[in-house]
Amino acid sequence: MSTPSPATTSASSHDAILIAFGANLPTQEYGAPAQTLKAALQRLARDGDISIEQVSSFYETAPVPISDQPWYVNGVARISTGLSAHDLLERLHEVEAEFGRVRRERNAARVIDLDLIAYGRDLLREEGGIQVPHPRMAERAFVLLPLRDVASGWVHPVLDRTVEDLIADLPADQQIRKQAES
Repeated sequence: MSTPSPATTSASSHDAILIAFGANLPTQEYGAPAQTLKAALQRLARDGDISIEQVSSFYETAPVPISDQPWYVNGVARISTGLSAHDLLERLHEVEAEFGRVRRERNAARVIDLDLIAYGRDLLREEGGIQVPHPRMAERAFVLLPLRDVASGWVHPVLDRTVEDLIADLPADQQIRKQAES
């Protein structure tokens, strides 16, 4: 993937632009969720205005809230881009649609989910629109554990707590395990 230019590179993990990704349904074109997610990350970088700096390990996670749907494959990517947060979120939604995501109901099984979870230290809250940092990220092992892989020491811009502190406070009932490398 391309080398980011100095103007768009994140200065530190505190200023990181972070995308969480997940899927729990296979796609006809790409197969298993992990393969779909790898293809989606390649697609994000294809136009040259988004550089993937680092990708976490992939994690297998039980659905939140608990349900009978298949377990998810989740991860986090640290990126650099000159796109605004709004334009980046729009791009994420375009890639989701390209990969077959249809938004029907919250917490439903899905072929792909791309979430903008942090855009540097920016705080964005629009009624019915963009919310950065992601409002529920601090409660979810499937975001925090992979986030630590790509931005250890990251500090939540609202809660002013490190990712490690947030992980320590997670409820014990969230089931997550690192996926074997493929």
